[in-house]
Amino acid sequence: MSNVNLDDIVSLAKRRGFIYQGSEVYGGLSGTWDYGPLGVALKRNIMNLWWKMFVEERDDMYGVDAAILMNQKVWQASGHVDTFTDPLVECSNCKSRFREDQIDTKKCPTCGKTGTFSKARQFNMMFKTNVGPIDDEASVSYLRPETAQGIFTNFKNVVDSFYPDLPFGIAQQGKAFRNEISPRDFVFRSREFEQMEIEYFVSPKDWEKQFDAWVKAIHEWCKMLGLPAASVHELEVPASDRAHYSKRTIDFEFDFPHGRHELLGLAYRTDFDLGNIQKSSGKSMEYRPKDGGEAFVPHVIEPSFGVERALMAVLTSAYTEDEVNGEKRIFLKLPTHLAPVKVAVSPLLKNKEVLSKKARAVYADLKKEFGAVMWDDNGNIGKRYRRQDEIGTPYCVTVDFQTLEDNTVTVRNRDTTKQERVKIEKLVGQLSV
Repeated sequence: MSNVNLDDIVSLAKRRGFIYQGSEVYGGLSGTWDYGPLGVALKRNIMNLWWKMFVEERDDMYGVDAAILMNQKVWQASGHVDTFTDPLVECSNCKSRFREDQIDTKKCPTCGKTGTFSKARQFNMMFKTNVGPIDDEASVSYLRPETAQGIFTNFKNVVDSFYPDLPFGIAQQGKAFRNEISPRDFVFRSREFEQMEIEYFVSPKDWEKQFDAWVKAIHEWCKMLGLPAASVHELEVPASDRAHYSKRTIDFEFDFPHGRHELLGLAYRTDFDLGNIQKSSGKSMEYRPKDGGEAFVPHVIEPSFGVERALMAVLTSAYTEDEVNGEKRIFLKLPTHLAPVKVAVSPLLKNKEVLSKKARAVYADLKKEFGAVMWDDNGNIGKRYRRQDEIGTPYCVTVDFQTLEDNTVTVRNRDTTKQERVKIEKLVGQLSV
């Protein structure tokens, strides 16, 4: 378990505009969260980093963006209609419902009564809806509970359009929805979330080598997120606990504030999904090697990443407390490439027009170069520094009276709090390091 308190992260996230409770003005909606200006930026930076590492920088990856609503046959063939369930128990006293495996005592968390739980029954977590004006069985659809099936249903389309060499992957980022019985632990388990998934298609004789390569790639991803290696753990999932489609699964766990839990997963799904599609649709999912070898249904290795869990792990790793000039300081030690704000620019005094004008010019130049630059002239300079520390801004640039004399500004480093004078014309190079 992390030494960071979950309440501290939740408080900072709300206070500084990272994450708000969904529908908060109306009392909220359990299991939903809204991302504020800084949360959107951090989330986007994580997703862009993932896309850059796993799609843009590789020659064997193809991106798709499949529809959230899909033909109900997709979920029947994949087994979700029959097996995508969690065990649910109900308190006979207050009628509250919980996931059975989340009740660690015989006492109801809601009413406090003991020994009142019903026998567990399976609860399907898919959100069911109807497509079109007629409410009947033929119009049934579901909000997708994962992005993977949108990849599998487009396998043949990608092969027909691009005819890639094996092994190759199809990647997707997007929303998924699960009607969680007990959403909890901030954004760790919610009813609406985003996934980043890859289905990597391989020859069945080659899967172990490719699986090992993905283990290394995942550790490199965690490093790029700024997660301490000691906080990331591999759990080899035993056969009895693996999903029905998996022949091997590793859960990559992280030391979150609420305990060690799954951050992301890596599964060898064999040819389960493409085989099911082939059986159910009657359309061939075979791949014919370019060397003229015998056609076969490819097997699949699936690295599956949750955006919110990655974001929560990043905040946990970055949350830092120290002491500056005898006062407690809270700051987010975010990797520079993930920080929502790269640089904050301030005039030393807000009411001195000559300083503000010069600072605005510096701000405009840096904004053109870095994009994620914030103007901050609210409060005294000490308060601005504390605010930017909590936001995770790596550098603060202050225009003061000396600037007017020698064209230098003060650059303050978030992590060390050290300040140095830098010529304005050298600022971009200095901040790019």
